[in-house]
Amino acid sequence: MICAFYFYPMIQALIMSFQSGTGTNLSFVGADNYTRLLTDSTFMTTLKNTFLYLIIQVPIMIILALFISVLLNDKDLKLKGFYRTAIFLPAVTSLVAYSVIFKYLFGADGLINAMLLKLHLIAAPIQWITDPFWAKITIIIAITWRWTGYNMIFYLSALQNIDNSIYEAARIDGASAFTQFTKITVPLLKPIILFTSITSTIGTLQLFDEVMNITRGGPGNATMTLSQYIYNLSFKYTPDFGYAATVSYAIVILIVIFSILQFKLAGDKNG
Repeated sequence: MICAFYFYPMIQALIMSFQSGTGTNLSFVGADNYTRLLTDSTFMTTLKNTFLYLIIQVPIMIILALFISVLLNDKDLKLKGFYRTAIFLPAVTSLVAYSVIFKYLFGADGLINAMLLKLHLIAAPIQWITDPFWAKITIIIAITWRWTGYNMIFYLSALQNIDNSIYEAARIDGASAFTQFTKITVPLLKPIILFTSITSTIGTLQLFDEVMNITRGGPGNATMTLSQYIYNLSFKYTPDFGYAATVSYAIVILIVIFSILQFKLAGDKNG
């Protein structure tokens, strides 16, 4: 079943990436599709957009999830179960449902603008969906809101496996809370941080649902991602499954490169 449903489609997609034509009428074109990537302005735009989401959103999400997990691991904190559930809840909500809600919240006459205007933080409504800059910010806020709690669960589980006597010894030696965090917590969570960084990178490079449902890739192609471009090549434009497969393998190559870089930066000898 693994060979039939995983490896065969991967190999078939790789073969298809060397073919071109309309619909299923494909012919072998060698490396022409990969050469086309280098001159495809839409591909370059979607690559820049995806890379922007990656370098901004993933670090923010990882740091935020780590910070929240440390706060929620406090044994003296009351209602811990409620807070953990509330923060994790976005990860189990429907992708389409929450994307639609965000689209209305961040509309020109939505709740976010209404609150900012009432607090006198802005003089005019922000065009969260139709302005290229603010549309990217909206996407980053949406995916951070959804996936921070998911990563928090990994950190929280790992923190509960750290022997509390280590922190007690550090406190006796006069270590501050910040020192304990940087010298004890972060080093002991290094494998989990590496894991969540890689999975978050893979997820961001494959980002589709939020962009498709909130901005439709607009305005223009200002928020379009690589995955949405693959969808458009396959189903929205004149179907070109060969070139769509080529773009999908560009994502595979990017995932491999970033995963290797993260292993090397983390000093993992198995990377």
